[in-house]
Amino acid sequence: MQETTGGERRGERPRGTGERSRAAEVLDRPLPERVRRKVVALTGDALGGLTVTELPVPLRQYAKFTPARRAKFGGNAMATALETDAVFRQRVAGRLRELLPELAEAVADGSPPAAADPVDVAALAYVVRPEGWAKLVAAAGEEAQRAQAERAGAEAERELERLRAELADARAAGRGDSGRLRAELADARREMEGLHRRLRSAQADVKRGEAALRKLAAELEEVRGQAQAQKAASDSEARRLRGRVAEAESALEAGRRAAREGRGVADMRVRLLLDTVLDAAQGLRRELALPPVAQHPADTVEAVEPGRMSPKDVAHRALSEEDPALLDQLLALPQVHLLVDGYNVTKTGYPSMPLEKQRLRLLGGLAGLAAQSGAEVTCVFDGAELAAPVLLAPPRGVRVLFSKPGQTADELIRRLVRAEPGGRPVVVVSTDREVADGVAEAGARPVASALLLRRLARS
Repeated sequence: MQETTGGERRGERPRGTGERSRAAEVLDRPLPERVRRKVVALTGDALGGLTVTELPVPLRQYAKFTPARRAKFGGNAMATALETDAVFRQRVAGRLRELLPELAEAVADGSPPAAADPVDVAALAYVVRPEGWAKLVAAAGEEAQRAQAERAGAEAERELERLRAELADARAAGRGDSGRLRAELADARREMEGLHRRLRSAQADVKRGEAALRKLAAELEEVRGQAQAQKAASDSEARRLRGRVAEAESALEAGRRAAREGRGVADMRVRLLLDTVLDAAQGLRRELALPPVAQHPADTVEAVEPGRMSPKDVAHRALSEEDPALLDQLLALPQVHLLVDGYNVTKTGYPSMPLEKQRLRLLGGLAGLAAQSGAEVTCVFDGAELAAPVLLAPPRGVRVLFSKPGQTADELIRRLVRAEPGGRPVVVVSTDREVADGVAEAGARPVASALLLRRLARS
């Protein structure tokens, strides 16, 4: 609340001399951390007894928290309010007098009990602010620090004693280790002496090996000389054998000439034997009454014989590519298979209709055409055009296929053409030049979509 010019607060009585002197007291150093934490904890406990309207605005958000959570999340805000808001501090002090009556009264009188915790005394003195509270807080803080230092010293002393004990144990262990190390050193020296002996023995073995190697090298040189002598002898023998081979070849040629001169008599005898065999075979054929051969090897090779019509032969009947009769002639071929590029036909004939109605109209016409011609009919649609799966009952006599995801209807048509056996008539309806060229190379007969539309319109 703001002070008036007369030194009075609006709605409050003027402070006494003692209150002004206590308010004038200040700390010459920050609160010790332990004292500060205790002040925050006591304030958090006291907030539970105050109404929301009695709390400063920054602390009202912590009113429903537990004391521990208030200290954790609102510690800085509570410390600031205690320092800056005297009314809030007086309310907290009154609440602490209710929670800790005896200690709060002793602190207010300036005579805290000697057995009390210095941190609790300093925290209560900071909140209650009796006469000389700053000195009391400083003295309690120093006492708390001294107690902490004594505890730290005692802890350090215990740690020192522990380290001394560990050092004594280490020294005893070191004395035992030194004896063990001396024994190990003696063993190592004995082992090294043994290694030196083995090394000298190995060096002697190496020298003996080098002498043996020199002996083997001399023997090898001797063997090489003997091998060279044997090679010279072998070369001489080979020249002698080549001479004998030349003599043998001359004798063989002379024998061949003699054989050719005597071949006339042998040929006459063979010819006579052959005539005898042929006469015997003819007599056997007459005896068994064997009929002449009715099939020849050329009959087993597949080819198009005269009189059999193919889809390519229909083009030679002088019909226009736009004449619907051309499609009738193609469908009249035996075992013909009609493949229709569905959306290519519908978007050529009735592109303004929705896709569903396009499909139904085309499939209805194909069903009638299949019933009239008896041909196998397959209609292929592009699955990429679908926004959702199609619930469609194919009409009688018409196979309906949609391409898989990632595959076009053109690719599916080419796969269907390649699946047919060679020689079967296959007619593909599509205006797409790439599709027409591809199926033509595979042996199918392409026709334009407009030709099928005119044929369906005629039905």
